[in-house]
Amino acid sequence: MVIPADEGNTVEAGETRAKGSTEASTEGAADPADHPGGSPSAGGPGPGTASGPDSGTHGAGRGRPPARVVVALMLNMALVALDSTIVSTAVPQIVGDLGGFAVFSWLFSGYLLAVTVTLPVYGRLSDTFGRKPVLLFGTALFLAGSLLCASAWNMAALIAFRIVQGLGGGALQGTVQTLAADLYPLRDRPRIQARMTTVWASSALLGPALGGTLAGYAGWRWTFLINVPLAGLALWLTARHLVEPVRSPGRRGPVDWAGALAVFACGGLLLFALVQGGVAWPWLSAPSLALLGASAVLAAVVVRVERRAAEPILPGWVWRRRTIAAVNLAMAAMGLLMVAPMVFMPMYAQSVLGLGPVGAGLLTALMTLSWPLSAAFCQHVYRRIGFRDTAALGVGLGSAILFAFTLLPYPARPWQPALVMLLLGAALGLFQLPLVVGVQSTVGWAERGTTTASVLFCRTVGQSVGAALLGAVANATVAARLAGTPLPGLPERLDDVARALAEPGRLSPAAAEPLRAAVAAAVEHIFLGATAAGVAALLVLLLVAPRRFPVLPEHD
Repeated sequence: MVIPADEGNTVEAGETRAKGSTEASTEGAADPADHPGGSPSAGGPGPGTASGPDSGTHGAGRGRPPARVVVALMLNMALVALDSTIVSTAVPQIVGDLGGFAVFSWLFSGYLLAVTVTLPVYGRLSDTFGRKPVLLFGTALFLAGSLLCASAWNMAALIAFRIVQGLGGGALQGTVQTLAADLYPLRDRPRIQARMTTVWASSALLGPALGGTLAGYAGWRWTFLINVPLAGLALWLTARHLVEPVRSPGRRGPVDWAGALAVFACGGLLLFALVQGGVAWPWLSAPSLALLGASAVLAAVVVRVERRAAEPILPGWVWRRRTIAAVNLAMAAMGLLMVAPMVFMPMYAQSVLGLGPVGAGLLTALMTLSWPLSAAFCQHVYRRIGFRDTAALGVGLGSAILFAFTLLPYPARPWQPALVMLLLGAALGLFQLPLVVGVQSTVGWAERGTTTASVLFCRTVGQSVGAALLGAVANATVAARLAGTPLPGLPERLDDVARALAEPGRLSPAAAEPLRAAVAAAVEHIFLGATAAGVAALLVLLLVAPRRFPVLPEHD
């Protein structure tokens, strides 16, 4: 999803020809190749807006990038996509070797925290210094983190090295998405985006099997060492073949290191509070309230620092421009609703449907099979009805499908939730890709990294908030359902219930059935919450986002 160092992108099929150099082009005419008009993005030019043609070898109007560059982008994306799925299946071997069962969840939480809080920083740095240096730095840091993880001597060291990996992963995730928009004209972006989505889908399918095989036959350390050849090849291809368009001099401003530190501290503290709240301590306990209060104070510090910065890490125009603000809010809602199918569907499949781990994984993976197919097809939709309406159609269908899950009988037959997951992936493919492609098309080169990072940041924060919020709903539902059960000693937390059902030999039929019904009720309430998040995203698109995105022109 990307364009060159120009100020704009090709006008989407269905956009009007620009009436002047200062008028924003919008979707709605005949053919993108024939109507290269457009103008600055809504809200006026932001800080560092690109101007003038670029002189690079890739980009809109200059042909597609070489296949080696595409391979490099896909390899970098694969490093991030494979990471969690390949490591998750090796957790038993890791804990058995290093110990630290009580804190092993931080192998994932620490990594996610590092990725999330660095996204805005890397986005701004890529707008200042270029995408290639940031991508090379991120790949090298991810490679170093993988080698360190493979050499870890205890769980504390492994968690620390996973955070190092996450610091590199934040650069990879945002910069690859931005480069997609830099190197491809608008009409070709769905193709590269579909390839990136396919990488995620393939990782969801192959990662667990590969991780289990490596952990079982070669040792858990190989789940990290497998990154070495991938990262090495990605580094070589990127360094040798990626050529960024040359920018005019005088574009670099001072780096807002104070803002970067404030964003890192605020985001890290907030995510730590969300990850630990309701798990390590109750939500209304002193630690939770102290962490959330400190996060609010740091948020005020971030606002103050960023208002004074010449080139802020989180510039105000990200929220002042109607299109970008709407996409950020919609993607935050998407992150929240994704918690239901990705986190709680596997638990439902095993605890309620009685499927094994493999069957539960395949059930969840159905969504990742239909998603890239829908993403590849959606360009034909948004060229006719526009970015916003396509995304609204997708999230509207997704909300209906999420709600349909709550209407399934108890106990459901496995094909019924499987159909829900397959349809949900198709709907969300229509939702996400038009928003990402569309919002990237409304800004110039010098703002695209920051804009892309803000979208990914909001989506990840939405996931963290969703995991905390929906987890609390699930635990409350389980506690309420089991409160009147005459059997003593039943667990009152969803994780504990699922763990008890995973060992049916320890439960009598009289105890297992109320636990299974409690899990079904909890997951039903979780999907209702996800439905509400989908409806919220739909309302944001309809009430906040402009019907036609102000797409910039691409210079030949």
